[in-house]
Amino acid sequence: MQTMWAGRFEKNLDAKVNDFNSSISFDARMFSQDIKGSLAHAAMLCAQHILTQEEYTAITDGLCAVLEDLQSGKLAFDPVAEDIHMFVEAELTKRIGAPGKKLHTARSRNDQVALDLRMYLMDEAAAVSDMLLSLEEVLLKKADAYAETILPGYTHLQRAQPVTFGHHLMAYANMFARDLDRLADCKERMAVSPLGACALAGTTYDTDRQMTAETLGFDEPCPNSLDGVSDRDFVIEMICALAMVMMHLSRFSEEIILWCSWEFKFIELDDAYATGSSIMPQKKNPDVAELIRGKTGRVYGDLMAILTVMKGLPLAYNKDMQEDKEAVFDALDTVKLCLPVFTKMIDTMTVLSDNMRAAAAKGFINATDCADYLTKKGVPFRDAYKITGKLVGYGVKNGKTLEDMTMEEYKAASDVFDTDVYDAIDLMACVNKRTSFGGTAPDSVYDQIADMKTRLNL
Repeated sequence: MQTMWAGRFEKNLDAKVNDFNSSISFDARMFSQDIKGSLAHAAMLCAQHILTQEEYTAITDGLCAVLEDLQSGKLAFDPVAEDIHMFVEAELTKRIGAPGKKLHTARSRNDQVALDLRMYLMDEAAAVSDMLLSLEEVLLKKADAYAETILPGYTHLQRAQPVTFGHHLMAYANMFARDLDRLADCKERMAVSPLGACALAGTTYDTDRQMTAETLGFDEPCPNSLDGVSDRDFVIEMICALAMVMMHLSRFSEEIILWCSWEFKFIELDDAYATGSSIMPQKKNPDVAELIRGKTGRVYGDLMAILTVMKGLPLAYNKDMQEDKEAVFDALDTVKLCLPVFTKMIDTMTVLSDNMRAAAAKGFINATDCADYLTKKGVPFRDAYKITGKLVGYGVKNGKTLEDMTMEEYKAASDVFDTDVYDAIDLMACVNKRTSFGGTAPDSVYDQIADMKTRLNL
């Protein structure tokens, strides 16, 4: 195959080297962005009288026809093409002749690939954000339904204090809201156009980079041509944001895996989102959650790959940077695979409220409220803490919870106790009293839901 850059060379590229060098197998997905960028570039060249109107019309008509044929499947990608940029240009030139050879005036593949990738990732950031918003809608719906459902809150995976399931879900809603913020922030820094930076030094042609930037939806052209072609911070930021999405999905998945085990049995997964065993007929496995937990490591690997690729590169473009696309594409594909199925799994799961409440009744998770009861009666907190600790120790030895203990047993620990202690340690009362901003009280959870809907425009 004759390459676009063959003028300097006396031999054709070795077939195996061409395969090794080629990126068409993975960058073909950017064909619409590549053609959109070329259309904007051609319009600018015409406006600057670098192309004639006739040449511009031929190029525009040809590019639109190539785009239509690629979208319909009428035109297939050439597997021996070096990359999507050369494929589109070669196909255009084959169709319209000489004007197609003028399209690449005042640009390089270096700024072209940086442009395509920025445009592609801006589109994909919006797509992932839409998926996160769908997950947020499900979480807010579930949080509202279970704002008054008690379950044990944990620290160190030990029962700690009573919370509501709605409050627990809102913790994840806040995590994913931060992911949305990160994607928006990442997208904002992507919105700088490298088109016109050319190979590294700009061009001698009288181009209008502001025009192409505005046409393509960028905020501005990059202010430095060297940085424009060699910057891949936006790729790293994107994968980092995606890695954090996966980290949050993985944490949630871990809890789902625990909750649907017989040891917890707080939830039941819908049959459509669980699998069975080939040998044990009783099994119902949380494979969706487990796979998401596992795929998190894959996205982490993508992040480490691009960080390692970029860590020692001198300015400006180096072929190493071709490795950026497979990493970021894989991270995107993985997140976009996980989010919809995770969202449906959460939406269809059954919450076993009675089991949550039964678990909350054990483990002395109202001990802090017992100590608070004493401090409100004038007992110094450290003394109240010690008295309550002794009561817990007594309960453990005698198989009693704080609710089960008689007033005589309470009085033996401290004369300050009175019958109103039973109201103070009631689990629902323990939850209802936590009305501090962001607390687990149902009214607080409802406020959190309303605030989140406002924040996300839901």
